[in-house]
Amino acid sequence: MVNGIDVARVRADTPSLADRVFLNHAGSSPNPTPVLDAVIGHLRAEARLGGYEADRTRAADRTAVRASIATLVGGEPDGVALTTSATDAWETAFWSIPWRRGDVVLTCRSEYVTNVVNLLVARDRFGVRTVVVDDDEHGQIDLTDLERHLEDPAVRLVTLSHVPTHGGLVNLAVEVGRRCNDAGVAFLLDACQSVGQLPVDVESLGCHLLTATGRKYLRAPRGTGFLYVRPEVNDLIGAELTPLGSGGATWDAADRYSFPTGASRFESFERSGAATLGLGAAVDYALELGLDAIAERVGKLAGYLRHALGAIPGVTVRDRGVQRCGIVTFTVDGVEADRVRVRLAEDRISVWVSDAAQARLDLDDRGLSTLVRASVHYVNTVEELDATASAVAQVAASG
Repeated sequence: MVNGIDVARVRADTPSLADRVFLNHAGSSPNPTPVLDAVIGHLRAEARLGGYEADRTRAADRTAVRASIATLVGGEPDGVALTTSATDAWETAFWSIPWRRGDVVLTCRSEYVTNVVNLLVARDRFGVRTVVVDDDEHGQIDLTDLERHLEDPAVRLVTLSHVPTHGGLVNLAVEVGRRCNDAGVAFLLDACQSVGQLPVDVESLGCHLLTATGRKYLRAPRGTGFLYVRPEVNDLIGAELTPLGSGGATWDAADRYSFPTGASRFESFERSGAATLGLGAAVDYALELGLDAIAERVGKLAGYLRHALGAIPGVTVRDRGVQRCGIVTFTVDGVEADRVRVRLAEDRISVWVSDAAQARLDLDDRGLSTLVRASVHYVNTVEELDATASAVAQVAASG
């Protein structure tokens, strides 16, 4: 038992770890056995009974998935909308707002590529203006600059990546939420990389819309995610958030339709029943371990890896922020990031590469084109991190 987590048990639940060091949990973390059992069991039921019929037998379990997600984020089940990814959730939330020419969106330098592309599309289609809030000296969003921009009455939304995909920064979401609520401005938090490795509570964070995926630190199947919607967001936006398409609408008469009152209004009918149940199993698995225990272990492992990498000649750790998480990024002098990834893969160590095309507002400004990303989770061990640092040292020495 380490940091309150039975490491032997969670590793036994992850068969893929038997023959490799896996450090790409920020990409798509291997599913634990209970998640696999939930997914495969339902697929077998569909094969035996038919898809619709199998879903009818699990109606109560699907309802329980919403309750588990609500517990995970400190909300209510009717605020949960199931989606296919974090991007699906973010776009669903963003385009449910009736944008007007002259509206202003405030965002951060560490914002993710698909979020920024949507902001650019809103600029081109509706004349919405995006203002990028400066970073402070630690690489976090500058709260003083945020306060200054929030004085503009045209500001209609603030968007923030809680944890960027390309670094260990944990952005100042609580402080941003407090300032947004004081200013009466809606706050959309991308929690794609934080849910599952950090405690996330929508009330404490002060966000009105929260988006997340299943496949990363929650260790759920690919093709899953969720949107959380707090009811007061409509008052802050000045209009009722309505799905861009049909969403969860009911066709009430030949010329009339209506949407559910809760967040299910944002859901499409078709989704994988097996993946949904897998998402629920993954959330329950994380809740059983405890998010505080997970955050403590992940933070210690990531700190250990940063220290080990930082001691290697020619290696530079690139993470910013005062509070950091399980994502560790670095460069090796004279060696392209993808070459580092390939060399480590030869030793059965899985890392990934972040490039500027995913984070141009930040990495372009810092003069960085690519980074090696090693993302730890509670299933990893110090011995694995030592082996990783040793492999990186060999790469750095041989060039």
